[in-house]
Amino acid sequence: MQKVTAQQIRSSFINASRSEAAKLNLPRNFESIEWDSLEFLGWRDEKMPQRGYLVLPQNGKPMGIMLRAPEGASGKKRAVLCELCRDVFSKDDVYLWVAKRAGQSGKDGNTVGTLICAEFGCSVNVRKEPPVNEINPDPAAVVLQQIAGLEVRTARFVQRVRNGSKR
Repeated sequence: MQKVTAQQIRSSFINASRSEAAKLNLPRNFESIEWDSLEFLGWRDEKMPQRGYLVLPQNGKPMGIMLRAPEGASGKKRAVLCELCRDVFSKDDVYLWVAKRAGQSGKDGNTVGTLICAEFGCSVNVRKEPPVNEINPDPAAVVLQQIAGLEVRTARFVQRVRNGSKR
């Protein structure tokens, strides 16, 4: 992912009002982010932990969506698979993050959701090399496939928010 500025992030949201985007809190480590190792920038708002943000490159520009975690999500412990990274070995919590749809559909209260790592660690998860075995003789190739899969699934979810389509 290319480096983006705070202003680019704030103006990238397709399902948030200007005032909501202006009030968002950037990640604590924003100035030291290693952009080359991210397929998307995802974070939880430090002051509003039920709120999350996901920003990814689309046609050379950042596109962001505002998300909401379910109430009381931090107390529930279930083993579920993140739909974006699909890391079967991750011990991270996974939440059903919900986003208002873009445009009038979102203003009418329509939402779309998917299971995503609670702390948006998907880019780290897909870069973990599996052990060499008969199924995975080339771990580096597996990592590249996992990265490509993450990019496709993330873009598909954002497109569902944007278009209002079912899949």
